[in-house]
Amino acid sequence: MSNIMPFKAVYYNIKKVKDMAKVVSPPYDVISAEEQDRLHNLSPYNFTHIDFGNDLPTDDKTENKYSRAKRTFSEWLAKNVMVQDEKPGIYFYKQVYKSLGQKYIRMGFISLLELEDEGASQVFPHENTHDHAVDDRFKLCDSLKSNLSCIFVCYSDKHRKVEKIFERHVVSTGPIVDVADEDRVQHTLWRLDDAALLDKVKGAVVDRQLFIADGHHRYKVAMEYRSKRMARVLNPNGHEPFNYVMTYFTNMDSRGLQIFPMHRIVKQFPQSLGLLEEFFRIDNVKKREDLPILLARAGRNEHTFGLYTRDGNRLLRLKNKKLIDEYMTDGSREYKNLDATILKSFVFDRVHIPSEDIIYTKDIDQVMNLVDAHQADAGFIMNPVKITELRAIALNGERMPPKTTYFYPKVLSGLTVYKMD
Repeated sequence: MSNIMPFKAVYYNIKKVKDMAKVVSPPYDVISAEEQDRLHNLSPYNFTHIDFGNDLPTDDKTENKYSRAKRTFSEWLAKNVMVQDEKPGIYFYKQVYKSLGQKYIRMGFISLLELEDEGASQVFPHENTHDHAVDDRFKLCDSLKSNLSCIFVCYSDKHRKVEKIFERHVVSTGPIVDVADEDRVQHTLWRLDDAALLDKVKGAVVDRQLFIADGHHRYKVAMEYRSKRMARVLNPNGHEPFNYVMTYFTNMDSRGLQIFPMHRIVKQFPQSLGLLEEFFRIDNVKKREDLPILLARAGRNEHTFGLYTRDGNRLLRLKNKKLIDEYMTDGSREYKNLDATILKSFVFDRVHIPSEDIIYTKDIDQVMNLVDAHQADAGFIMNPVKITELRAIALNGERMPPKTTYFYPKVLSGLTVYKMD
């Protein structure tokens, strides 16, 4: 069962913080080292000071980035830089953005999601997690006794029940946050604390299947933290604060939900394409700017990749779909038909490209620039994964290859915090 709960969010006090653009941040896992330094210097109250601190050479078990984050968070609360709502609510969240010249609106809301044991849960991941990342986020959560960032889940709401509640009862009220980020995405947040309307939102989501888009590590941390805290409680009632995780919900049936492709940059790749000709028809593309256009067109009916090298631009078209079952034995039909799986099996594994020699990016210009600068031999341009593919693979209990999806826009960090103690 998918149960949601309102909560008393902690968020920036606009009376103390005049420029929200200087304090909110992207999620920690998309911030480079250079961007981390820039955000730290942007404001002493930038959210990265608690969510993504620096390691220092003198750190030990008692003094480290997690203890510093706890101290900083406590100071912000004491100074009313961040304040906590007095009444539980959910927080409607609208993002307005442009993609390829078109305007999109993605609506969602932030609330608590009740955690359940794996067998009973209606939450379905689609990516594997890495132990070092889970360990880092666990230590931060344990130090602050808080969820600093949301997990991001999608659910089906074909009749737009939640959005209609927003349009009829919430949009006319004043937002508590309205800020544009550096990608010119407008982020606006409203609070809803009316008990009757909260029940309607709960009713629209209860028992729905939830698919994790972003935040797989945060979800695993929440489950492990729940298990650790539960072991200390003599008579748990299931409603302790650690039984919930702060979550952003959005409608998977909405046009506003965009999944961008994650392209592959390969440091070393053979000049000869002979190995590829066994499985792919190879078409030359005269202009580099035509490559993504032709790729999108071809990808409607066949498995196709763009290949960018200093020797030219090409489309790689899988010769026959029957090759998939002939050469690939592991995984469901949906998993084997993922472009990322096919590329790995028919190209990377056969050329023996180690995973550490692959760079992932959503930015086609970065692919081409690194190849042109002789920092990589080849770039593989991908088509985006469809939400139906993600759903099918998650329901199968499978995990996609690394860095297969990039949900856009990201949910800003620093909009809300769930303080458990």
